[in-house]
Amino acid sequence: MERSVLIIATATFDMEMLVSRAFVKDADETFDELPDRPISQHRNIVTPEGLAAIEAALTRLRQERAHAQATNDRASLATLSRELRYWTSRRGTAQVVARPINPTKVEFGCSISILRADGCEQTYRIVGEDEADPARGTISYVSPVARALLGKQVGEVVRVGKSDIELVAIV
Repeated sequence: MERSVLIIATATFDMEMLVSRAFVKDADETFDELPDRPISQHRNIVTPEGLAAIEAALTRLRQERAHAQATNDRASLATLSRELRYWTSRRGTAQVVARPINPTKVEFGCSISILRADGCEQTYRIVGEDEADPARGTISYVSPVARALLGKQVGEVVRVGKSDIELVAIV
């Protein structure tokens, strides 16, 4: 009886050592490659400014990668390599669409003003996915608001989520 208890205790101790060791970070842990960032299934249409931003990001990332290589910073190299793969792919698929001149309907690149049901008026420019930053007044052409408004004219009301919004201006 004593012998079987000792075997079980030893087996339990060995398993605890294995489990505990799995969560220890090795000093020589490698950062060879991180998984790719997901790429949208939508067309990669961008404004001329969006293309310039992609080009600037690629230039900056290449410089940062060169520095990381010079300092043998493997963690930074892994992150920078992943970002370079993403932006190189986005650059390769980018389709530049110029801002429309005197649009009468909402199109990619337009600036629009909308009036929400609560009386709040907001202005946005419809841009590519990687350019979108609502806090800075840009929304992606695949966002719910932009999708609801594409092709609409001033005065039209559309439903977005649970509320209506009126298109009050197109620039």
